[in-house]
Amino acid sequence: MTLLALADVTRTVDVLDAGPLHILRGITLDVAVGDHVSIVGRSGSGKSTLLNILGLLDTPTSGTVSFDGKSTSQLSARQRDRSRGGDIGFIFQQFNLLDGRTALENVMTPLLYATGEQFWRRKSLAAAMLERVGLADRVNSLPSTLSGGEQQRVAIARALVRGPRLILADEPTGALDLETGSSVMALLDDVAEVSGAALITITHDANVAALARRHYRLDRGVLAPINVARVLSMATPEVAL
Repeated sequence: MTLLALADVTRTVDVLDAGPLHILRGITLDVAVGDHVSIVGRSGSGKSTLLNILGLLDTPTSGTVSFDGKSTSQLSARQRDRSRGGDIGFIFQQFNLLDGRTALENVMTPLLYATGEQFWRRKSLAAAMLERVGLADRVNSLPSTLSGGEQQRVAIARALVRGPRLILADEPTGALDLETGSSVMALLDDVAEVSGAALITITHDANVAALARRHYRLDRGVLAPINVARVLSMATPEVAL
């Protein structure tokens, strides 16, 4: 069952004295429930713009974006905000944790905007999610006392605590060493699979991209499938980008 669908999506902005800048060109992508898709691309390829459209933070210039079978163009700003807050979890390269708050308090933050049972059970839900990512003994720790890998695990717990149906991971291992990054990606993939969430990883690293089931490259605003296994067999994975 398709969860997210983009059909012929473009994004164009007008640049003063330079005319239109075509950032995305005819993007078509279907993401099923429980799918794991990776998108690789160099800086300036349009990754951030595509991420914003996938996450309902921006709208395309043309084409359609559908979430759970409904065109997002039919949603009001409030409905988009509600869907983004409840259905989509964001994980970034920079962990964006609140320095003066404990790991538990950081993970509880999205639940402050929840309603009903999720709001009233926010502390126990946050604690359970931290346990799920292996940080049951660090619930009262401040970010400054956590390693990079532990901070990213807190960020993952925060992104998943509301049970999103779509997880968007933007360079999730970019601030981590290779070994820690591999561990974090394995955890993210495992948690997403257990919860049944679709996972889209946006990265410049072909090794990270290879962990997905389907692989794409974004180049000058054009999205096309790639064979990551072939890329990794070469001496320089950067050729994929």
